[in-house]
Amino acid sequence: MTTLQVRLHAISYEAPTINTYELRTLDGAALPSFSAGAHIDVHLPNGMTRSYSLCNAPHETHRYLLGVNRDPASRGGSQCVHEDLQVGTTLEISAPRNHFPLVEDAPHTVLVAGGIGITPMLSMLQRLEALGRSWELHYCSRTRAVTGFIAALAQYGARVQWHHDAEADGVRLDLAALLQSHDTSTHFYCCGPSGMLSGFEAAAAQCAGAPERFHVEYFAAKEASAAEGGFTVQLARSGRLIPVRQGKTILDALVDAGVEVSYSCSQGVCGTCETRVLEGVPDHRDMVLTKGEQQTNRSMMICCSGSKSACLVLDL
Repeated sequence: MTTLQVRLHAISYEAPTINTYELRTLDGAALPSFSAGAHIDVHLPNGMTRSYSLCNAPHETHRYLLGVNRDPASRGGSQCVHEDLQVGTTLEISAPRNHFPLVEDAPHTVLVAGGIGITPMLSMLQRLEALGRSWELHYCSRTRAVTGFIAALAQYGARVQWHHDAEADGVRLDLAALLQSHDTSTHFYCCGPSGMLSGFEAAAAQCAGAPERFHVEYFAAKEASAAEGGFTVQLARSGRLIPVRQGKTILDALVDAGVEVSYSCSQGVCGTCETRVLEGVPDHRDMVLTKGEQQTNRSMMICCSGSKSACLVLDL
């Protein structure tokens, strides 16, 4: 996978556990373009690779802006970002990819964010503003004190609705009522904790109109990775056969065998490890491919998905 080097140009405080990190090229040249909802992979100093949504306006080619929450349950990524990155640090990143694209010609768009799920929504609403489109944002967090990007969102007035469910006067968001209150031409986007996303999907299933107008982005897996093993992966380019044993994912088996593959989240939510399937039937466990894309079996996320057939032939 092609990567590029950038420099950490600025770090800004947004909330007690949230900072923004501004990345620019080393020579001041323009960065690769991106669309609202896109993310990049960041290769961190501790050896980890993590995916973060771009939260600046897509027309900005001079910088990428990331919002990172320091998660107490972090596997080491957000902790490294908050503790080890300093202004001037040089980082290796991927080009932007987008598994959460914005439908730009919708008559009205409703954005629903929970916690740090606000980051892709920031890019989306700036794009909608530039297009002159109608939109509203519902931003959920426990308290105002822990909420990021308050100053940036204040300019949009009543189009931003705040939901602080741990405050005495807070208004909890009723997802079912929100989705039912708009007509069938409205597009909805939701990003946040798994519980919120599950509630959003359940509410969307009860709504009329095309299901394609409801869009979600997961930061964590909905189900466990396939680690049942008992099948073989064949690497099409070399013909090499790699057994995937019980307790191992395909990614585990490939890494153990010394095969170089790109990966990041290891949960099937970022899309970094997407690999073409040439033969066999995958057991899809990812949150990136649509159900229709999964049914074609043209590609799979090798970090979390397994196999329903005795052998998978992969384009590796």
